[in-house]
Amino acid sequence: MAKTLSLAAMTLALTTSAAFAAGHCAADKTLTEGKLTIATGNPAYYPWVLDDAPESGEGFEAAVAYAVAGEMGFAAEDVVWVRSSFDEAIQPGAKNFDVNIQQYSISAARDEIVDFSMPYYTAPMAVLVSPNATDTEPTLDALRDLKWGAMGSTTAVPKLANVIQPTSDPLLYGDNADVNAAMSANQIDAALFDLPTALFLSAVMIEGSKVIGQFAPDASDNPDQFGMLMEEGNPLKSCVDDALVALTESGELAAIEATWLQDTTGVPLIDF
Repeated sequence: MAKTLSLAAMTLALTTSAAFAAGHCAADKTLTEGKLTIATGNPAYYPWVLDDAPESGEGFEAAVAYAVAGEMGFAAEDVVWVRSSFDEAIQPGAKNFDVNIQQYSISAARDEIVDFSMPYYTAPMAVLVSPNATDTEPTLDALRDLKWGAMGSTTAVPKLANVIQPTSDPLLYGDNADVNAAMSANQIDAALFDLPTALFLSAVMIEGSKVIGQFAPDASDNPDQFGMLMEEGNPLKSCVDDALVALTESGELAAIEATWLQDTTGVPLIDF
């Protein structure tokens, strides 16, 4: 009798599971059925991912990724991590991931070749200065006289042109590693990064540098917002957006931000 009950319970569980899968928002929309493949950078840095181990769920973006997956109905063990470079993932064409989370700023130009989720973070831009410019006051007048550098494909470039308006043309680089090297060598005085990245670079990567100020996220008509990146036309987008709406309304997204990005406060605001 016990054996019969056990078989009946197993049948009920399988039936329930099949019914759930059939009505699941992500059913037949992921690369691997029943799995959610998420990409991040190689390597992925704190505070976005702790110790370059996204599978730990530690770090702001790793925690957001698992929260979104959970809201979509995926267990933690059904999340598969892969790596991609920043530029590789943003190119048109087929992807080896369902979603990619590595500080992608949502822009109209990018949205023509890939899809983005609704924003999961609105990032304040911060000013990082080289060791020979750490006494610079966090005012626009003082910032305009600095020698600036920027990665040419980022949203820092229009921010420089439209808000700071430096007196000399900024030096543009192919990637942020080149910007960091130029600052370490005192070839440039300053660069714009999102605040968590600026604090990480100052503390770990560029000895003697300093984060001297930040722009309020809502101080611009076009704040820098991060979205999860997907292949153009990916039907999974609506599922991801619904998950982010639910996490926002429940307060869980704000709680994750407070846990992992709370230490990024305390940098003075730059008025403009």
